[in-house]
Amino acid sequence: MTVVLVGEAPVLPAAALPAVRGAAAVYAGEGVDPGVWGAEPVPPVAAFTPAPDVVLLTTDPAEPAARALVAAGSPVIRTPGAPLLDAAAVMDRLRSPGGCPWDAEQDHESLRQYLVEETYELLEAIEDGDRAALREELGDVLLQVLFHARIAAEDPSAPFGIDEVAADLVAKLVGRHPHVFSGDGDPAVRDATTQQQRWEELKQAEKQRTSSLDGVATTQPAVALAAKLVQRAARAGLPADLLPTGDDTGSTLFAVAALAKLAGEDPETELRAAARAFAQRVRAAELSARTAGLTTPLPPEAWRTHWPT
Repeated sequence: MTVVLVGEAPVLPAAALPAVRGAAAVYAGEGVDPGVWGAEPVPPVAAFTPAPDVVLLTTDPAEPAARALVAAGSPVIRTPGAPLLDAAAVMDRLRSPGGCPWDAEQDHESLRQYLVEETYELLEAIEDGDRAALREELGDVLLQVLFHARIAAEDPSAPFGIDEVAADLVAKLVGRHPHVFSGDGDPAVRDATTQQQRWEELKQAEKQRTSSLDGVATTQPAVALAAKLVQRAARAGLPADLLPTGDDTGSTLFAVAALAKLAGEDPETELRAAARAFAQRVRAAELSARTAGLTTPLPPEAWRTHWPT
């Protein structure tokens, strides 16, 4: 039996999803609407028979059923929060007088390289399927968010901090998911595809953009940039025959990226995968050659001999 403390709205802690999805029965306790979760009303404690694959959802850990289950050793899953506040407090301490001299000297510009590096390290952890690295790299990216927010809070003319950043994010997520938060639903959203289209429509109206390409970050890698531009233009109705053509390298690369994106692929991810596979083969050939007593640079025939098949 598992006790899950449900937040407002209602919000289910991420850690509780496996237990709820695999439960033989889900009971709605104090403050939980049974209709929202497809749950059953919790029976009286005297008639309550705990079982390993049963979940109790409640907003009140002190209600009789929850107390009885906790006393019997049932685990409690809560919405996380305190460690995130601790992380913000640590960042504040590092930037305060008596904190870390290096941290105190940084600004948005000096931290740019670290944000890019940590983002790519996170992408690598995702591509490798390395759960431990994924957890660590998410923390490093979070550090960059906390760092930039703390620096922004010290700005003398237009300060804002992590609370304002989070509040803006909440407003954005709620505003762009009316089918979830409005109470009346959104007839324009029927599935994941229509939700993505609706997101773009709401963002366009919210930011009062005049072009379908407004908001595309031109500093992203070139293949990803080409794919994003094509995606945005295609959504605006641009016909494929107006895409760049030519025999030069740039036009050829753009055309390949465009065709891949229009086919539903992510050319940046595909190219990165091919590049990483190539790197692995180069390293394998070099290792094989060293084992055979050869050193780089290798002649062409040695490369061919030791190239992995």
